[in-house]
Amino acid sequence: MRKVGIVRDSRFLEHDPGPGHPESPARLEAIYQAMDKASLPGLVDVDTREAEFEELAWNHHPDYVKRIFNTASVERFQLDPDTATSRGSCTAARLAVGGLLNALELVDKGDIGSAFALVRPPGHHAEYDAAMGFCLFNNVAVAAHYARRVLGYRRVLIVDWDLHHGNGTQRSFYEDPAVLYFSTHQYPYYPGTGAVEELGRGEAKGKTVNVPLGAGARDGDFIFIFKEILIPVANFFRPDLILVSAGFDVYEGDPLGGMRVTINGFGRMAAVLLHLADSLCNGRIVFTLEGGYHLQGLAGGVVEVLKACSRDGRTWDAEDAPSPGVAAVVEQVKRVLGAYYPDLAQGYR
Repeated sequence: MRKVGIVRDSRFLEHDPGPGHPESPARLEAIYQAMDKASLPGLVDVDTREAEFEELAWNHHPDYVKRIFNTASVERFQLDPDTATSRGSCTAARLAVGGLLNALELVDKGDIGSAFALVRPPGHHAEYDAAMGFCLFNNVAVAAHYARRVLGYRRVLIVDWDLHHGNGTQRSFYEDPAVLYFSTHQYPYYPGTGAVEELGRGEAKGKTVNVPLGAGARDGDFIFIFKEILIPVANFFRPDLILVSAGFDVYEGDPLGGMRVTINGFGRMAAVLLHLADSLCNGRIVFTLEGGYHLQGLAGGVVEVLKACSRDGRTWDAEDAPSPGVAAVVEQVKRVLGAYYPDLAQGYR
């Protein structure tokens, strides 16, 4: 059994984007209740802290950081059509980033084997100077900067399995060859980015990998994508750390999406990434909560990921044949990326 760090704090519940909003405090309440009921072994609480202004400014314009800080004095502030704050939102957003950075520190020291930052608000849509898609600060992007600036890692892999493309994360590192961004997402769909041809720019060409999928992709489709594209790409890139934007809106009953992943499927997906971390970067991997709006699917999926993290033996079980549409997308991605990853055609080895 391996120790798994958990970032949780009741103050995350004080971020209230408004009545009827899908990104509600009930999401974390459901997760926390499911974790307590499951009596998961090996969990280690990770202290939270508010991220410093300078840390947030590694990824966001200073004026934007100040703008979010100023919302703490306002009962309700609308940042974009989908994203609003309450008085507790700025503190929650800073704690989300700071807690994630604390988890990174513990993983780096070897005090825990992996970690899951169960935080809100989510982050992967947040742009350099704008809130977007329920997100205030880009939690994973700031963590990638911290890993390189403070912990001294040379290369960071970000895997994003959220239903929606992480436009903010992609743009944060679109010209940075030291950070590889890999995303599976429903497409065309919000936010409209994430086409196969979006590869990065300059020296970072090929360090953005998008796998845009039509609705209906199942557990086996995601495992197939990871085996055929992610594993050979990661083996070539050789990351020192893996960060995961874990969105549970690919669940088969999620009200905002059209994917067909089961609760068990999330554990299988996590097992692939944990295998990669074990083989490439001494097990260093940190998951961060993004989307997921079906409360049972969200909570059950998180529990399955935590079970996978705590197991000594990682397996993703029997192989499934991919659906024809997913197989075609995988071949397209391989054709586009072949010039950057010579082993891509060989898939999992």
